[in-house]
Amino acid sequence: MKIGIVVPFSWSFWGAVVEHAELQAEALIARGHDVRLVMANDPPGQFTRVLHPRVGRHGSPPAHVIPVGRSVIVPANGSLPNICLSPRAFLRIRAVLARERFDVLHLHEPMTPAICVSVLSIAREPIVATHHASGDLGWMKLGLPAWGFLMDRVDQKIAVSERARASADRWLGGPWDVVPNGVLMPDEVDPAGRRHTVVFAGRHEPRKGLQVLLRAWPEIHRRTGARLEVAGADPLAVGLLQTRLRVPPDGIDVLGFLSQDDLTRLLGSTKALIAPSLGGESFGMVLTRAFACATPAVASDIEGYREVLTPAVADAVPPDDPGTLAIAVERLLADEPRRERMGAAARALAEERYAWSDIAARLELIYERTRGGNPCFPTSPLLHDSRVRL
Repeated sequence: MKIGIVVPFSWSFWGAVVEHAELQAEALIARGHDVRLVMANDPPGQFTRVLHPRVGRHGSPPAHVIPVGRSVIVPANGSLPNICLSPRAFLRIRAVLARERFDVLHLHEPMTPAICVSVLSIAREPIVATHHASGDLGWMKLGLPAWGFLMDRVDQKIAVSERARASADRWLGGPWDVVPNGVLMPDEVDPAGRRHTVVFAGRHEPRKGLQVLLRAWPEIHRRTGARLEVAGADPLAVGLLQTRLRVPPDGIDVLGFLSQDDLTRLLGSTKALIAPSLGGESFGMVLTRAFACATPAVASDIEGYREVLTPAVADAVPPDDPGTLAIAVERLLADEPRRERMGAAARALAEERYAWSDIAARLELIYERTRGGNPCFPTSPLLHDSRVRL
């Protein structure tokens, strides 16, 4: 099949949905499909620096990425995504759809303007839509009256977790298939022999909880002697946060944005991932990414993470509690045999539930069904139930 994966965000800035779409494309290409990513892109230059002060990858995207406009930062659901709102994107998307002639389109966050909304209004191909976000989704109050009727164009709805399904179902209705985020699986990883470090991987946004980890860090560093490596966050923003919190830089390395390969190497060499998020998470993609690298986690006990966390692979702590977080990190680093067992269990869990080879095969079946005009398994009432997973 020729598959168009449509993302309303910018390729230039890392985020869970962007990473998901990129890995989805790679997995489908590996299965022999012709895949294009239709999304925003912010090339290097003064205009991009003005619109986007944070660090990104401002190079040329891969050949299978089709840029259709620039993005701007739009606060949404406790996050700061880079969304394309350019009216010119509509004309570019129309030209792309006419030229590429996709067999099926897969939209991520379908109610997000301007890219996904434009595709819904123009496309005549079968459409699959994946919903990632969770929480109250207050922005739906504005979007649904304006373009909510376009969801009738969607042939198959997917949610990445039960929490995401419940959030979307409140506004958009079902039925939904629950297909989790896939994860990049390195070929060889060993939970033993790791550097004496822990890693925070994520954007510098309040809901990601970096401020909680920084408040706990002086005590963690004093007790364990480990170093903290901060990946994915703008070094300047992290420095300002440290100054505001009066946290000394001792034992902290701020790495900035990392490529997929560099992030994999980092997670495959550290002793633990620290994920102190405060809420607003629908899945915990950063956790499964660490698990694939045989790296256990210390993570907040929040609703969006509970579908991923088990005691065998992670220690859960109350959110926004630096003292308990410090104790949990110290406990994990102090017991190396236990940490190695947790790392091995984490890798096994990722292989069993989240390998992209399996996720791509599930998506392939959905695409084939959608193209055949049977988006909802009409032969079996049970399969109309949104709780049924493929």
